[in-house]
Amino acid sequence: MAAPMRNVDEIRDRVILGEFGVRNVHSTDFPGNYPGYDDTWDLRKFKKNFRLDVFHMDENTLEFDMVGIDAAVANAFRRILLAEVPTMAIEKVFIYNNTSIIQDEILAHRLGLIPIKADPRLFEYRNAGEGDEEGTEIDTIQLQLKIKCTRNPRASKDSSDPKELYKNHMVYSKDITWVPIGNQADVFADAKIGPVHGDILLAQLRPGQELDIVMHCVKGIGKDHAKFSPVATASYRLLPEITLLQTIEGEKAERLKRCFSPGVIELENIDGRRVAKVVNSRLDTCSREVLRHDDLKSLVKLGRVRDHFIFSVESTGILPPDVLVSEAINVLIAKCQKFLNEIDSTEME
Repeated sequence: MAAPMRNVDEIRDRVILGEFGVRNVHSTDFPGNYPGYDDTWDLRKFKKNFRLDVFHMDENTLEFDMVGIDAAVANAFRRILLAEVPTMAIEKVFIYNNTSIIQDEILAHRLGLIPIKADPRLFEYRNAGEGDEEGTEIDTIQLQLKIKCTRNPRASKDSSDPKELYKNHMVYSKDITWVPIGNQADVFADAKIGPVHGDILLAQLRPGQELDIVMHCVKGIGKDHAKFSPVATASYRLLPEITLLQTIEGEKAERLKRCFSPGVIELENIDGRRVAKVVNSRLDTCSREVLRHDDLKSLVKLGRVRDHFIFSVESTGILPPDVLVSEAINVLIAKCQKFLNEIDSTEME
C-alpha cells in the first residue's frame, strides 16, 4: 500500500529512530518510485544541493560535513581514505645483527607499522617485477637502525634503575635515521624524512645486545597492507535530528536534558518556567535513552538527516588531513573517469 503523501518526504529524507527499531534506512528516492516526484539525476540540481562545510581542523584531525549525496558515494569516499590513498611505509627489513630478545620476524613487523614522514606524491611505485633488493632514489627511502647497549660507568653502585645503569637500553623510533639514496639529499634537503613519532618503543636491550638493521620504504596503498593506510580512522555518521513534539518543562525537562549528550538540550527560563530547548543536535550520540521513559518517549521524535554526513578523519601524521581528503577526491575522480572510458570503449566495439 502506498504511503500517504504527508509521510513521503519523511520516508525520503529522514531515518527514524524508534523504540524497537530504525525505520527508513534504505534510500528510496530513485526515478519512478514516488508519483509526483522527479528523482532523475540532474547535474545542475546536484551542484545546487551539494556542499562541503569544514567544521573543525587541526594538525592531524578534520571534521567536515558532506551534504547532498547518497550513502553509497559517502561510503566509497570513506573506503578510499582507508585503503586507496598511497603512503610510504617500510616494506623490506634487512637484519644484519639482532642480539635482543625480540625475534627477527616480530621486530620486522613492528618496524613496518611505524608511520614514515615522507610525501608519497614525490615518489613512484616500486616495479613489482624487479627482483633486486636495491631500490632507486625515485621509488625507495632507505632507513637505518644501528644501536648498542652499554653499561653506564658513572652509575651508582647501589642503583637498580635501568635508566641509570645502562645507555641505549630503550630503542625508540627516534633512533631510526634516514640514509639518502642517489640525489635524495639534495632533492629532499628541506624534508625531515623519518618516523612521524619519535617515542614509539621498539625494543629493550641489555649490555652487549645490539641492533643493526637497514630498512627500505616503498609506496603502497592500504588495500595491500594496513601499514600503508594514511588514516588512523576515517568514519562518518548522519546528522542527528531531535524534534520536541510539545512543550516540556519542569522536572520532565530536567530528565530530558540528562537523556542526551551534554550540550544537546538546554533549559531556558520563560516566565519563571524552565523549558527544554534543542540547542545542538549535532552533539547527540543517538543513544535513544529518552525512549526508556514512558512519559517522555511520546514527546520527542528522533531522526537522522539521510543525506547529511558528518565525516571524521584522523591522519597518522604522514600527510595533513585536508591533503588526504583532496587526494581521496582525486582517486574517486580517477575511478569515475576509468569507468566512463570503459563504457565508451564498449560502445565503440
